[in-house]
Amino acid sequence: MNKKKARIVLVGMIALLAVLVYTTVFGIGKTGTGSVKNIILGLDLSGGVSITYEAKGDQSPTDEQMKDTVYKLQQRVQGYSTEAQVYQEGSDRINIEIPGVSDANAILTELGKPGSLEFRLTDGTVVLTGNQVQTATAKTQQNEMGNREYVVQLELNKEGTEAFATATSENVGNVIEIVYDDNVISSPRVNEAITGGTAYISGMSSAEEAQNLASSIRIGSLSLELEEIRSNVVGAQLGEDAIKTSLIAGGIGIVIVMLFMIWAYALPGVVAAISLLIYVGLDLVLLNAFDMTLTLPGIAGIILSIGMAVDANVIIYARIREEISAGKSVKASIKTGFQKALSAILDGNITTLIAAFVLNLMGTGSVKGFAQTLALGIVLSMITALLISRLLVNAFYELGFKDEKYYGKAKELKTINFVGKKNICFIISLVLILVGPVSMAINSAAGNGALNLSMDFKGGTSTSVTFDEDMSIEQLDSDVKPIIRDITGDAEIQTQKVAGSNQVYIKTRVLSVDEREQVSAALQDAYGLEEKDISFETISSTVSNEMRRDAVVAVIIAALCMLVYIWFRFKDIRFAGSAVLALLHDVLVVFACYALVRISVGNTFIACMLTIVGYSINATIVIFDRIRENLALMKKASLSEIVNASITQTLTRSIYTTFTTFVMILVLYILGVATIKEFALPLIVGVLAGGYSSVCITGSLWYVMKKGVKSK
Repeated sequence: MNKKKARIVLVGMIALLAVLVYTTVFGIGKTGTGSVKNIILGLDLSGGVSITYEAKGDQSPTDEQMKDTVYKLQQRVQGYSTEAQVYQEGSDRINIEIPGVSDANAILTELGKPGSLEFRLTDGTVVLTGNQVQTATAKTQQNEMGNREYVVQLELNKEGTEAFATATSENVGNVIEIVYDDNVISSPRVNEAITGGTAYISGMSSAEEAQNLASSIRIGSLSLELEEIRSNVVGAQLGEDAIKTSLIAGGIGIVIVMLFMIWAYALPGVVAAISLLIYVGLDLVLLNAFDMTLTLPGIAGIILSIGMAVDANVIIYARIREEISAGKSVKASIKTGFQKALSAILDGNITTLIAAFVLNLMGTGSVKGFAQTLALGIVLSMITALLISRLLVNAFYELGFKDEKYYGKAKELKTINFVGKKNICFIISLVLILVGPVSMAINSAAGNGALNLSMDFKGGTSTSVTFDEDMSIEQLDSDVKPIIRDITGDAEIQTQKVAGSNQVYIKTRVLSVDEREQVSAALQDAYGLEEKDISFETISSTVSNEMRRDAVVAVIIAALCMLVYIWFRFKDIRFAGSAVLALLHDVLVVFACYALVRISVGNTFIACMLTIVGYSINATIVIFDRIRENLALMKKASLSEIVNASITQTLTRSIYTTFTTFVMILVLYILGVATIKEFALPLIVGVLAGGYSSVCITGSLWYVMKKGVKSK
């Protein structure tokens, strides 16, 4: 790169940053595409449409029918937003809340009539209904020619088995259409009579097509027929203060991180600050462009990806300093620094990207939303670190910043004997982990419940209040919530306004009869209301057992995929095994925080755990990458010397990255509202635990595994 190209690069980056700033503020075109104000916000941040269905018929539906219908509707509304919520209200009602939309009638029209799935002959004769299908599953199998084919496996109930046996026996060679909401979604041909209650639909061109068909059949085969009884436009659950404080906290956190990077790395720190601003701008613009729904868990994904973006720069600049200290020229050090940092950055980010992909594919609700924002952030962080930072550093060099004083030298640290202190570290970790089950046992024995489960997990009480005036979100946050909090002691109170009326829904944990009476009396006294203006309804959890199961399965599969990738890249199962054990350590330490401090275990709990998994694996990969490198360079050294040297050499990076991520979340905790504080605290614990485990645990675990095998 010559001076002319360097000037072009610098001007181009300034222009890119200016365009991003303009786009995030004003947007592009009449619709303002790309602007922050057009980012779709979840129910917790902005509100949306609330639709309530009631089961038809005189007989009360069973609990199993209601749970099955709630789960299938949850799958169905994912198309509107990954953050849509479905929960049971009372004994026969189901409430659907969809963020980022305001036209309830349009949603009702598009959502269609739940349960309208039929299997028909081409003449329109119905041979099977949706409620006769127990389940539909996408599978991969081999056909008679030995080729892979994608199929959907149907399991029918007793009534469906008999009906389908008759229909297929009489229509071999004919087509039976699968019709959903009066649209034909598949037209399989009957090859033989199907009498056993299990049928296979073949002919799909991809696994995705098979999964979509199976999902449509499952969703259409609702256990109940429902009718809409009300629809409202509702306000945010967390209130405007949550958004305002989060934005302020994010801005302050980024400024602190930028100043720290400049202080720590001089000229490369300036480059890191510019790259970080470009990264944030790209992230905000693309969140809008891809119509992603941003919620509180999504904010966690952004915070994590900002931490990883800074981490990539730290790895690169630390490498450059090491090369300068080794006697290389600044230009050669820049080139070599980027080359040597590449493997650690790619491995760390790809490992986390694998987890995000699996979680997006298999997760639901907040898990899917978290995965999408995290994946976007990871891709952008690699682009800004490996491309934009590289161009900027080389441009500044060509423009006259060639003296090594602008880049600094790596300080030679005395090798710390981490392996020698492994037993102490293992004991500390064991104690931290045991805090969880011990706290749970004490809480359970005291009758308080092992964990402080929020309404997201165990359901709660929805209090409908019709005020004499139109209460603003600020009034609800500052005046109404404290009244409820003083009576219930519940910090996670959600308020929703009904647009066009004075009605407000207040969601809390399950309230006892006495607490309901106290709430009613307090609101009547404070606002001059009558008893008829206040009503209570029990609501089910928004995180169903099936959603919890899906989240756990997704995390397990993601961990296994990460294990396989690390095993493949490092050619040693012990690297993978110790990395996964370290992840388990961090998750259990955060879990102990939830149990000890009695933080509400709600929807954000899953996102918090996922954030820690993504953060910790990245830190571990950096150390493992250095161990792999030193195994080739330090052939005469003992295994413990290699591990100790590798951890010491990457110690500055570990401290800096932990600090920058910690600062981002700490500011969020200090400035945030009560709900955000409950979300930020375990994240802080997780970041510290991740930094500790990557430095003090993972290398020693690998050493113990490696040494143990050699001894045998």
